[in-house]
Amino acid sequence: MQIVLLIGAAIVAWLIFGWLLNVIKVSLKTAISIALIVLVLQFAFGISPEKLWAEILNLPAMIQKMLPSNPK
Repeated sequence: MQIVLLIGAAIVAWLIFGWLLNVIKVSLKTAISIALIVLVLQFAFGISPEKLWAEILNLPAMIQKMLPSNPK
């Protein structure tokens, strides 16, 4: 019974480790992509990260303006 428990624990640990590596890999790819986009916007178009962040915060209001309002 001990060997079955040990094998099961090793399999679960291996699956969790593999999942964790995938999460880290995807997170790093996303972070690098964001950094590259911000750098291109800054150097090619002169858009500062602060301006970009302000527009990101303004997105919900812009989307709400684009959607038709439904009067009741």
